[in-house]
Amino acid sequence: MPAPSEKITPKSRLRAVLRREKVDRPPVCCPGGMMNAAIVEIVGNCAATLPAAHFDAEKMATLSLAVAEKTGFENIALPFCMTVEPEALGSRIDPGSLACEPKVAAEAYQSCADVPTWNVAELLTRGRVPLILDATRRLAAPHGDLPVIVSISGPVSTAASVVDPPAYFKELRKKPAEARRVTGQVTAFLAAYARAAVQAGADVIAIGDPSATGDILGPKLFAEFAVPYLRELVEAIHAAGAPAMVHICGNTDNCRQHWVAIGADAVSVDAMINLAKLKNEFPAAFATMGNLSTFLLEFSDAEKIAARARQLVADGIDIIAPACGLSTSTKLAAIRAMTDAVRESAVNN
Repeated sequence: MPAPSEKITPKSRLRAVLRREKVDRPPVCCPGGMMNAAIVEIVGNCAATLPAAHFDAEKMATLSLAVAEKTGFENIALPFCMTVEPEALGSRIDPGSLACEPKVAAEAYQSCADVPTWNVAELLTRGRVPLILDATRRLAAPHGDLPVIVSISGPVSTAASVVDPPAYFKELRKKPAEARRVTGQVTAFLAAYARAAVQAGADVIAIGDPSATGDILGPKLFAEFAVPYLRELVEAIHAAGAPAMVHICGNTDNCRQHWVAIGADAVSVDAMINLAKLKNEFPAAFATMGNLSTFLLEFSDAEKIAARARQLVADGIDIIAPACGLSTSTKLAAIRAMTDAVRESAVNN
């Protein structure tokens, strides 16, 4: 923890938490990607609107900064969707609208066997990858007190957005060698992309891998397919000089024994998981991150939201964050109830 004479900035606080050091209070963050806070109330009143900001680095940077300033989340986050990686790998993307995030309209391949051998360096020039890197450079230097978090899709989720999902998940069981070949190639691309993002100025890389949930894979396939590739990706991020957050949706209780092996600096889980229990089970392995219900944020009142945020702080959760992806119809006042309550915790403790 910095000496009393030193200024604690959002960046220094987050860095300290990810190093497992003592801080005055938890950071309150929203890492982007599948967990972005580009709600309609903000986007509709910003000069850089959606979907245009998905496809223009300057507009993306402008909107990312506006989201941070309006919401009170203590980081700058980009991009605003999970389609950057599958687009670069050949899938067709629906660009979405102001109220709807981009989605994969058609996967590039019907089977893992159809996937060619990719040139990773060439992949970094495709689609919106260069735009994300450009926007990162625009944000990193002028806003040094706020950490820039670049979110990337995890190996399983990316593979299942490039290969027809039912076929991919079937082939994990029926044709594991082909599935490993594809997931390994995807991971190599994601690692190169993450390294490039760190070189562009990203302070943290957040990995969102919702399709790797235990609800879909179960503990056996989670151990065989999610863990090795997530670990490889985390190790690449560490080698590039940045910490890594990992978020997996759904019920991960049946896979919790594998979290340590992934090697993430912070673990983010869905609202159904008892995060305080997870923290107590693995007290020194990783920072706990989350897990304020996005249902609560969308539909509940400000006091209930603030009370839940204060409870997460009281439980010792290291980074307070939404539990999953925010609905674009979430109200700004609801988000501010969350972020303000966490900030006030430093005064009250």
